[in-house]
Amino acid sequence: MIKSAMTLFLVTSAMVLSAQQPQSVWDGTFTEAQAKRGDQLYAQYCAHCHAADLTGGEMAPPLTGGQFKYNWNGLTLGDLFERMRISMPQDNPGGLSRQQNADVLAFMLARSDFPTGGTELASQTEVLKEIKFEADRP
Repeated sequence: MIKSAMTLFLVTSAMVLSAQQPQSVWDGTFTEAQAKRGDQLYAQYCAHCHAADLTGGEMAPPLTGGQFKYNWNGLTLGDLFERMRISMPQDNPGGLSRQQNADVLAFMLARSDFPTGGTELASQTEVLKEIKFEADRP
């Protein structure tokens, strides 16, 4: 009886600890298919300001590479998602749906060499706030 209770306690404790571990962009938070959808949306809505290769333009910052990674380092995907959702595209702020923004964000992450995974990136800010943007692999 005591052994069973101890086992249950250890299993429950491990589950709680793993649930509390913040997720990172290095954990495969989007799928390849989602990034491909985002590629098409990026070309249509974003490339005219941020360049086809995501390196930025005269008035638009890069969306890949070292400067991009370090600008967002330590923040969350929710922070980046909200910036995109509210202020982009520049000629129609808020004009993309939440799903379209999530797809574009997945494309940006793929182009920044973050790994893909088996689950699509969420389109809810509160879920994305749980995913830490880390410039370097932990």
